[in-house]
Amino acid sequence: MRVLSMPLIVAALLVGCSDDPDPTPTPPDSGVPRQDAGVPPEDAGVPPEDAGVLPSGPPVPQGPPNVPEFSPAFPQQTRAPAIQSQTAIQVTEIASGFRNPWAIAFLPDQRMLVTEKATGSLYIVTPQGAKSPAVAGLPAVDARGQGGLLDVEVGPDYAQSKLIYWTYAEPRTGGNGLAVARAQLVDGAQPRVEEVQVIFRMMPTLESTLHSGGRLVFTPDGKLFVTLGERSILAGRVQARDVKSHFGKVVRINPDGSVPQDNPYVNTAGAKPEIWSVGHRNVLSAALDSQNRLWTVEMGPKGGDELNRPEKGKDYGWPTIGYGEEYSGAPIHDSPQGPGMEQPVYYWDPVIAPSGMAIYTGTLFPEWRNDIFVGGLVSQALVRLMVRNDLVVGEEHLLKDRAERIREVVQGPDGALYLLTDATNGKLLKVTPR
Repeated sequence: MRVLSMPLIVAALLVGCSDDPDPTPTPPDSGVPRQDAGVPPEDAGVPPEDAGVLPSGPPVPQGPPNVPEFSPAFPQQTRAPAIQSQTAIQVTEIASGFRNPWAIAFLPDQRMLVTEKATGSLYIVTPQGAKSPAVAGLPAVDARGQGGLLDVEVGPDYAQSKLIYWTYAEPRTGGNGLAVARAQLVDGAQPRVEEVQVIFRMMPTLESTLHSGGRLVFTPDGKLFVTLGERSILAGRVQARDVKSHFGKVVRINPDGSVPQDNPYVNTAGAKPEIWSVGHRNVLSAALDSQNRLWTVEMGPKGGDELNRPEKGKDYGWPTIGYGEEYSGAPIHDSPQGPGMEQPVYYWDPVIAPSGMAIYTGTLFPEWRNDIFVGGLVSQALVRLMVRNDLVVGEEHLLKDRAERIREVVQGPDGALYLLTDATNGKLLKVTPR
C-alpha cells in the first residue's frame, strides 16, 4: 500500500510543480455544443457499419505505467486497443504567428475567434487565414505560468445580442483566480468589445500561476458549464473536494452569472452554489455528447490523466484517489478507488497531457462519428477515442509525425476539425479528408 506522507507531498510540490505536464511554454504541459460544433445527432451509439465489430489487439505504443501497482477498476479503463482511421487525412495550415494560442470559437459567418494565452489578445481570423488587429477592450490578464487569456465562446443568442464569453486569469489583490467575462463584440477594421461584465469569479483568491482550468461549454437549455482547476499548490489542492471552495470543480451558471436553482449545492449551507461536481484536478477539455451530457478530460500528475462524465453532485475523488503520483515519484494516493468517489471512464498512465476536446458529429469523416478527439500536449498528438456504450473501445494517436503540441480541438461548421498548436509561433490548422 502506498502511504501518503504530508512532508513528501509538500516537498514534491515544491520540486515538481515546474515539471507539470501543463506549463506554458517551457516544460511539457494537457456544447449547445460550441457554436462551431453543430447540434449532435440523436442517433449516437454504434453506427451500423460498426455494429458488433469492436477493436482488439495491443494498445497505442507508450511507456510503462508510472504506478504499476494501481490496477484499473474495470476492463477497458485504460490502454484500449490501438485503432487506425481508414480515411486518409490532410492538414492545412490556415494561419500562424500566434503566441501560445489557446482556444477557437466560430462566428456565424465562419470566421474564427482565436485567443492568445500569453499576450491576453483576441483575434478574428477568416477561413482564408487573414487575421484582424487584436480586439480592443478586454481586461488585463495575469499571464504568468498557466494563466493568461484562455477559452472563448460565442453566445447562443449571438445573432441578437452579439455577446461573446471568455475565461482568463484575473489579477487580484492577494493573488489571482479564473474569471468568466462577457461583452458585445463590435466588428470592423478595429474590432472591440463593449459593456464588459465579469459574470463569475473563482474563489477564494490564491497566489498561484497553475491549474486554473477554464473551458466553457454552453448547453441547449441555456446554461454554461465552466471547468476549474485546483491551483496545484497544496493550499489549493486540499480544497478540490470541499464544496466551500471553487477549486477543482465543474461549475454551472446562467449566462448572466446567476445560479440555476436546480444546481446540487444550492441548499447546502456554506457551499458555493455554482458547483456541479467536485474532486477534479485541472480540467482543460470539455464537450457535450449527443445526449447533451458533459464529458471532460483532466490532467493528472505523473500518470492519471482522466476522461470523466461529470454528473450532478458527484465526487471524482482528487486528490484522495487517482492513478498517478507526484513528479518526484512520491505517492499521492493510498488507493485509486474509494467509497463515494467516482471512477474515470478512462485514464492514461503515462499521460497525454490533454487540452481541447471535440465529439465528432460531422459528415466529412463518417467513421469518426461520435468519437472523442482530445489535444495532446506532451503526447504531441490528436488523440482519438472510439466510445461505445460509454466505454472506450479503441484509441488512435494522429498527427504524431508533426511533433507539435495540440492545444485546441474544435469541429467547424464544415465538418472539419480545427486545431491550435501550443508554441510561441502557434498555428491554426484544419484537418480534412485527403
